[in-house]
Amino acid sequence: MSRIGRMPITVPAGVTVTVGEGNLVTVKGPKGTLTEKLHQDMVIEQESSVVSVKRPTDDKEHKALHGLTRSLLKNMVIGVTEGYKKQLEISGVGFKAAKQGKQLVMNLGFSHNVVFEEPEGITLEVPQPNIIVISGADKQKVGQVSAEIRNKRPPEPYLGKGVKYANERIRRKTGKAGK
Repeated sequence: MSRIGRMPITVPAGVTVTVGEGNLVTVKGPKGTLTEKLHQDMVIEQESSVVSVKRPTDDKEHKALHGLTRSLLKNMVIGVTEGYKKQLEISGVGFKAAKQGKQLVMNLGFSHNVVFEEPEGITLEVPQPNIIVISGADKQKVGQVSAEIRNKRPPEPYLGKGVKYANERIRRKTGKAGK
């Protein structure tokens, strides 16, 4: 039995979980609504404020899907209650970011400014010129948007200039003098 898959999910007050036809799960909460179609073989049972996931057989595929389905459901419940947040840091001389309406405008050392549109369901904040905070209810979307922003100028190994995650450590290389 999957250790993660067999754990029940407690649904907090103010959150509603609806399981529809073909395992179409809708989770509504204070931070928004998330809908996802989970694998149709998994059995999702709901009893008042507890949701549990069961697998029909002990096939290798069903064992793999058991924990995955439960984790996706748990991430949806956490997303609509607390939300998810990622922080990016910009380092380099003259590198900075600013928010203009629904656009994130970054100066990353190119001959032009890099403009990034704020996607639906995601909020971009710039508390300081070298810090970008990405937040939203969908964990996958928050991670994808932060990866796309980081990909505009990934940190380089010699000086560490570029866009990096706040908790990321860059492996630094020595230059020519480091023989």
